[in-house]
Amino acid sequence: MKVSIITATYNSEDTIETCMHSVIMQTHENIEYIIIDGKSTDRTLSKINLLAKNRANIRVFSEQDTGIYDALNKGITKSTGDIVGFVHSDDFLADSNVIEKIVEVFKSQNVDGVYGNLHYVALNDTNKVIRNWVSKTFKTKLLKQGWMPAHPTLYLKKELYNLSGRFDLSYKIAADYDFILRIFKQNELKFFYLPTVIVKMRVGGASNRSLKNIIQKTKEDYRAIKKNQTGNWITIIVKNFSKIKQFLT
Repeated sequence: MKVSIITATYNSEDTIETCMHSVIMQTHENIEYIIIDGKSTDRTLSKINLLAKNRANIRVFSEQDTGIYDALNKGITKSTGDIVGFVHSDDFLADSNVIEKIVEVFKSQNVDGVYGNLHYVALNDTNKVIRNWVSKTFKTKLLKQGWMPAHPTLYLKKELYNLSGRFDLSYKIAADYDFILRIFKQNELKFFYLPTVIVKMRVGGASNRSLKNIIQKTKEDYRAIKKNQTGNWITIIVKNFSKIKQFLT
């Protein structure tokens, strides 16, 4: 079973090597690794090309885009795998076996997607866990409670992107939430919760870098909820409060 992993980069010279190594070291042998660089102006591309050298399964593209969701959409279009997942340039896979574990679930269970847990780690000490995002088995009613799986841990059959579309570029921060609502509300689809840490993410993502971004994300979250008919303002409140316990576990 072929897995396409997509990384979008822009001026990520400090973290891209760790990100790429975590993919390169995976025990699953059939991985297509697609890197979409947004015309970085630092040493990101040179570091990418050095690690990609003599590795036929790594495909590198560098061109201007309109942001991370545009880059991810390009990667999805270029992907040829049975399964598609993302490893963002500031993130890395938790261990060398996680893709193998995900593939085993797809092989043994009749599911359309697999997701797991995520650790937010300190920027300069990736062994220090700041926030522990433990997910749960999916039930449709959870969507109205503001629940969502950690998007970087979500691996989907490629055909879902062909059937359900790509990320909506009218969202600048919450296109992943909109996409998750769009597919998880489809009752005919089946998703499997793998209770293990799949991804480690450095703190400081685009959605929480400033008060302005937090406000924009809240507005976009609400728009996604109304668009997908999965709740109201109470959903937003519950969604945000549910994050508190992630800092306490």
